[in-house]
Formats: sequence, structure tokens, C-alpha cells
Amino acid sequence: MFDRTQSAGIRGAQVQRRAETSRRPMRRWLGAALAALLAAPLWAPAPAAAQFNEQQKGEIGTIIKDYLMKNPEVLRDAINELEARTTRAESEARNKAVSENREILTNSPNSIVVGNPNGKITLVEFFDYNCGYCKTALPDLTRLMKDQPDLRVVLKDFPVLGPGSVEAAQVAIALRSQFQGKKYWDFHTKLLGTRGKAVGKAEALAAAKDTGADMARLAKDMEGPTVSASLQEVGKLADALSLSGTPTYVVGDEVVVGAVGYDQLKTRLDNVRKCGKASCG
Repeated sequence: MFDRTQSAGIRGAQVQRRAETSRRPMRRWLGAALAALLAAPLWAPAPAAAQFNEQQKGEIGTIIKDYLMKNPEVLRDAINELEARTTRAESEARNKAVSENREILTNSPNSIVVGNPNGKITLVEFFDYNCGYCKTALPDLTRLMKDQPDLRVVLKDFPVLGPGSVEAAQVAIALRSQFQGKKYWDFHTKLLGTRGKAVGKAEALAAAKDTGADMARLAKDMEGPTVSASLQEVGKLADALSLSGTPTYVVGDEVVVGAVGYDQLKTRLDNVRKCGKASCG
């Protein structure tokens, strides 16, 4: 079994809290670091430090501390700027990774395509069958497919929430040899729509049976090489894109993290039609 998903089972509860939501602000630890800086003596980097004696260093530190205490908004502005720079750097790195992995993101034989298979616009979703936010976002994707007949949707099983998620993904991947298009979408929505209990192998098999799968063939396909190959491929993509959770979308040149809602996804898709990018400007 794929190592990434094995480790996901161990850290499932932690990932559930952080992966389904967007990145938490860094304010708390940055604030603590700045507080520690204020309390510490000033040490200039070498060789500049050699230009000041201990008394001078202390005086300079006092001047800086007094200034910051009288103008605390400087700390706030610095934290805000650092967060903005970090966000921009992460976004640029992800966008570059999207460009470098475009073909495998959108046209891999290990993925399933729903919506219009020949659509001009492609949206990629990384999801987990136990992801509560993925369940919440399912109606948004369903509506987008209905409202935009030229939309091609590529589904990527990214089971990060424990062993049950891995088992469900294995069933879903194996089922692709039998179901395509609407038939697969029926299975997908049935399983992802499960409420009130964790999803695992039993739930995935039940959903497959309810949608008309050949269960003997499914059991055989689950032992085939395609399942592990698909999980490994998605794991490598997730590493390249620095993904940690679900849902995550790729629209045009942009990685969209979290259940951002119908309107935000629609805006990005409209922009791709207009200018070829998720954000026009």
C-alpha cells in the first residue's frame, strides 16, 4: 500500500483539523517571536556587531524597543507584510508546479473524468470520501457541471484522512474499469454523500453494488496494479503542489485550496474562458 496514505492514517485526526481548511494565520507565533525579540538584547550580525561594544548594543536595543512600544502598529504591519509575502511565494510556487505538471493533472489515464469529457475548460478536484468540506462542496461542483456544459472535471482520489479513506479510494479507483461518466458520477455522489458515519471499504462496496457494479470483477480489479499506481501518482502531484488536504481544486493556472463555494469557482472558470488564467488583470 502507498506509504503516504499509510502515514495519513496515523495522523488522520491532525490532518482533519488542518487539511480541510485553508492555512491558519501565522500571527500567534510571529507575535511571540517579536515579543521575545523585544525582551532580548540587540545583536547585530557579524561583522557589524564588532563595531559596537556591549553598552552601545544595549543602548541601540533600548532605542528600538522604545520606538516599537510607542509605535506597535509597526509590528502589525510587519506581520501583515510577512504573511502577504509568504502567501504570494506559496501561490507562485504552486502555479509553477501546475504548469510543470499540466499533462498529468488534466490527462492522466489514472484519473476519472466527469462532466463533458470533451469540454474546453478543465477543473481538477483533489478529494477524500471522508472529508466533510468535500461533502459540503459537492453541490457546488454538481451545479457548475449543470450550468457549464463545456466543463470537464477531473477527479483525483487523495485519501488523507485515515485507513477508511484509503480503502474507499481503492474501491473507487478499481471501479473505473467498469464505470465512466455519469455512471461513475452516480457512484461518486452516493459515496461522498454518506452522512453520519465514517466511509470505508464496506460503504464503498455498498455504493458500488447499488449503482450496478459487477462485484466479482471489482474485487479482482482492486488487487490490480492500477490502484496503487493511481495513489502514488496523486501523492506525487500533491507533493509537487504542496497540498495537505481536501478539497483542493486546480482551475487554469491556479491552485484553489478549500471549499471556497460556487461563486469563487465560477469566477475563476469564467476568467479562464476570458483570458486563459484564473485571475485576469
